[in-house]
Amino acid sequence: MSTLFLIPVPIALDSIQSLPTETVEVARALDLFVVERSKTARQFLKSIAVNKAMSEITVLEIDEKDTRVVDEALRSAYKEGRNVGVLSEAGCPGIADPGASVVTIAHQIGMRVRPLVGPSSLLLALMASGMNGQRFTFHGYLSPKRPELMRDLQRLEQQAERRKETQLFIETPYRSQMVLEVALDALRPDTRFCVAQDLTGAGENVISKKVKDWKMAGAPVLEKAPAVFIVYRN
Repeated sequence: MSTLFLIPVPIALDSIQSLPTETVEVARALDLFVVERSKTARQFLKSIAVNKAMSEITVLEIDEKDTRVVDEALRSAYKEGRNVGVLSEAGCPGIADPGASVVTIAHQIGMRVRPLVGPSSLLLALMASGMNGQRFTFHGYLSPKRPELMRDLQRLEQQAERRKETQLFIETPYRSQMVLEVALDALRPDTRFCVAQDLTGAGENVISKKVKDWKMAGAPVLEKAPAVFIVYRN
């Protein structure tokens, strides 16, 4: 039966070891992929030494505004009994990336969907934060501007307290320092705040403590690395 494999990719450079053997073996055997970004996907496929020449592998980028190309490709694969892989830019497909739209098409046409094991920065950060893992919400990106970001963070703080729910969000690496500075100004002293950077990478660093403790220790200068930010109030 034709299967759509959801294939996690490393979330840090040179961390292929974070992928289970089965995940790598499945990716090596496929010749049709639907991906978030073709350049990154091809780099990943080369890094795991796929079983075919790159010229024999079809890589289709996801276009959330026009899914016709992907829809046609999946329907053809389904009729031919071919398997298809979905690759995110980093981490798990369908989580904070456009892969969910591909999975929806697969379910509509009756294709089997199989998620494979691999790293998720959101779950890894939540695990390492010491915050509530029973109830949590991921918000994607907040506002890139300081005044709006301050309001966003205060809204998340209120939601965390009202719902007893951990709040997660992400930001581009070059804005990490700004996010930390605004968070320490916007959040109340006893609110817990976590920064998890370069997870599974050589520079992995997770700091999780109350805002007042962040201030007492002196805010560090963050590396320009991928980060997950977490807000919680007991």
